[in-house]
Amino acid sequence: MSTTSFAIEGELTIYRAAELRQALLAALGDGAGGDFEIDLAAVTEFDSAGVQLLIAAKKSAAARGRVLRLVGHAPSVRDAFAVLDLAGHFGDPLTPPASH
Repeated sequence: MSTTSFAIEGELTIYRAAELRQALLAALGDGAGGDFEIDLAAVTEFDSAGVQLLIAAKKSAAARGRVLRLVGHAPSVRDAFAVLDLAGHFGDPLTPPASH
C-alpha cells in the first residue's frame, strides 16, 4: 500500500490553521488510500491550534481508513509534545533528527 506525504513548512499556528486544514483535508481525501505521513521537520512555530489541527487530521485519516504518521518532528513540535504528553496519542517515538 502506498504512503502519501504532506510536508508543513513554517508556522503551524493559529495564523495558518485554516489554510493548513484545507490543504490537509484535500490531501487526505485525494482517494489515494494507504498511509498518510505529515512531515513536521520544517515547522518553525507550533501552538495549540497546531495541536488541534494534527488531532483533527488523525481523526479524519482514521475515518477514511488511513493510518496517520508524523515524521521529522522539529524542535518546536517535540517541545510541545513533551509538555502536553502527546507522543502516545499519535503513537510517535519523538526521536530527534539524525545529525549529519
